[in-house]
Amino acid sequence: MSIKVVVLYPYPKDQEAFEKAYTEEHIPLVAKSLPRLSKVIYTRVLMSPTGAAPYYRMAELYYPSLEALQADNSTPEAQALNAQALSISTGGIPVALICDEETVSFVDERQVDSIQKERLE
Repeated sequence: MSIKVVVLYPYPKDQEAFEKAYTEEHIPLVAKSLPRLSKVIYTRVLMSPTGAAPYYRMAELYYPSLEALQADNSTPEAQALNAQALSISTGGIPVALICDEETVSFVDERQVDSIQKERLE
């Protein structure tokens, strides 16, 4: 089991100012404030299948367990990080979701055909 926190940032009033604060202040603060993180993925949203997306940026913060997430988020450093995230999110309050991630890998169709042939022989 892998625990993932997904943070969705609404479109900021000033994208350039947000990017500067996000990349120069917030991302380094995440690394400093959350020592139990195993991985972080920062994403800028381009669009949705229907056109404009409701969110500007997404962050995925991975933890080895729910206990590690809870330990990281119970510190004064995490509270300061959350306050900083709210202060730079000028387009509205970020949405945070705590997820239990399951990964499924798909194999190439040719590999599936080959495996099925081997089983029939």
